[in-house]
Amino acid sequence: MEVVLSDVLVVTGGTPLTGEVRVRGAKNLVSKAMVAAVLGHTPSRMFDVPRIRDVEIVRGLLELHGVRVTDGELDGELIFDPSNVERAGIDEINVHAGSSRIPILLCGPLLHRLGHAFIPDLGGCHIGPRPIDFHLEALRQFGAIVDKTPEGLHLSAPNGLHGIKFTLDYPSVGATEQILLTAVLAEGVTELANAAVEPEIVDLICVLQKMGAIIKVHTNRVIEIEGVSRLTGFTHRPIPDRIEAASWASAALATKGDIFVRGARQADMMTYLNVFRSIGGSYEVDDDPVGGGIRFWHPGGDLRPVVIETDVHPGFMTDWQQPLVVALTQANGLSVVHETVYENRFGYTHALNQMGATIQVYAECLGGADCRFGRRGFRHSAVIAGPAKLHAHDLVIPDLRAGFSHLIAALAAEGTSRVHGVDLINRGYEDFEAKLAGLGARTERPVTQAA
Repeated sequence: MEVVLSDVLVVTGGTPLTGEVRVRGAKNLVSKAMVAAVLGHTPSRMFDVPRIRDVEIVRGLLELHGVRVTDGELDGELIFDPSNVERAGIDEINVHAGSSRIPILLCGPLLHRLGHAFIPDLGGCHIGPRPIDFHLEALRQFGAIVDKTPEGLHLSAPNGLHGIKFTLDYPSVGATEQILLTAVLAEGVTELANAAVEPEIVDLICVLQKMGAIIKVHTNRVIEIEGVSRLTGFTHRPIPDRIEAASWASAALATKGDIFVRGARQADMMTYLNVFRSIGGSYEVDDDPVGGGIRFWHPGGDLRPVVIETDVHPGFMTDWQQPLVVALTQANGLSVVHETVYENRFGYTHALNQMGATIQVYAECLGGADCRFGRRGFRHSAVIAGPAKLHAHDLVIPDLRAGFSHLIAALAAEGTSRVHGVDLINRGYEDFEAKLAGLGARTERPVTQAA
């Protein structure tokens, strides 16, 4: 009997990717809006929800806490009824331990609804520690009591939660989300300084505002939240996933292809589009409100090297760099990428070097100003020499975004590669195998003879 080997994809490269893909709601917004639904006392509805693993995980967590989650009539529509929120058992919650970092964001909503919360060990991609210290310190200042135990964190709020003044050392997206989700029902006014202002954060604020929250975003990264006594549900269509859109754009460039990314939005990708054009890629924006998007293609000729520094919004997004580095291996000259968001994000380049790329990583801050990782021994700058002739190799996917970069490299390389751990890509890329097939990629799941 033949059995399909799970979590392995055989990729035969050398074929330009051409055609169309569609991106839906942003992974980094949808999961947070699902958590926000817990704060409401009436049902919420969200459209354009992608079928990805992270959504499944959060759905499971919400259902464990008594939220009724149902599919709507439309494809990608979810309905959340939080009227029966209840405490979930530790053993049940621990089933999800290590699979996502979303549980930490449930702290504020559960404290407001139940007066207590339990958070298991957190997961996510291993690209740096991403400590939750900011989260816990903020929750303590709001009035939460945090008890650390071997199985996780137990939180309670015997005197309720109250507004605070809090300054982030770094504009952390996760910590900003935590404070927003906690402050909207806290008594009094919360002022958050040095906040993250990514498009997904602004969209989360839109969700909370629809629910009845009062939130002011000032021009100096200060967010002011006036607590209210009650929130209702929301109806929302999230912004499109700018990370997935840029990933397909990089795939078009690396494979000398031509991809129309339906749903991609120019306003969210301006920094990426500038770099894409500087490299030598071409793009065209279609502003049709129904079926619009952005077409990305390789116009022929040599690609040009660039110097990039990742940063918080409106800088060049850290999740854009891994797929783009594969395209930079084909540029004629030396490119420099200075990573300032996560200290451990260049581990994936070892596999690219095995495929024929020439990428050196350094502990120094190259290509820009000194950052918080400078002189601390972290290899957070990369120099890419090109053009390189990539050849097939066995690859093991280390994390979500690096995994997509490995997949792009296999598609751009000569020969047939075996990519292991591809199911991890399902965390953030909906139906990626079907999309690849529609673009003309030659991929298949291998089969073996069962014993």
